[in-house]
Amino acid sequence: MNLLVFSDVHGNLPALELMLKDAGKVDGYICLGDIVDYGPWSNECTDLIDTLQNVNVVQGNHERDFLAGVYSGNNPIVTAFFNFCLPNFDRYETIAKYPTEYVFENIIFRHTIENRNIYPDSDVKLKANYVIGHSHHQFMIEQAPYFLYNPGSVGQNRKYINLINYALFDTESRRFEGRRLRYDEKLIIDEMKARGYPDICIAYYNDKERA
Repeated sequence: MNLLVFSDVHGNLPALELMLKDAGKVDGYICLGDIVDYGPWSNECTDLIDTLQNVNVVQGNHERDFLAGVYSGNNPIVTAFFNFCLPNFDRYETIAKYPTEYVFENIIFRHTIENRNIYPDSDVKLKANYVIGHSHHQFMIEQAPYFLYNPGSVGQNRKYINLINYALFDTESRRFEGRRLRYDEKLIIDEMKARGYPDICIAYYNDKERA
């Protein structure tokens, strides 16, 4: 089987739609969470992913915070996004059904491990095979006999705001093919302006580098 594995859409519908088009026909989908928050289309992204055939979705920290109604961190920029996005979201029944992890052929798919951001140079001791999101970077860590893979972020690349990252997973060869493509970031920025996002939020997107 060929599975599309993706994470951290963050309400970015144009990026999500372009990723699905770019990937083409696949046998199934695995979403690693954080569909919601930041971008203007949290409801629409949740709905679109819910319509995909043979899809498994795990809960991210932003879904968890939305369900709790409280942002669990203290970053002022993220706080501004959360306070603006939460009142416009109403797909609680859908995201409440997401489990914390999905296991496929001894690979654990979850939003993150140890409740932290994992980067290529992070000090982590693997005790299983993991595929995670959360840090918005695409990379592989190998510690034989285990590995950890991150497909990167669909909707909010932390380095290049106009870059989409995702992966195709061949279940027979057990290989991940990391993919990247550009989208027009003005689509999300213009929509944020139209909906009256706080200036701090718009500046966050405007100030990011472009690929």
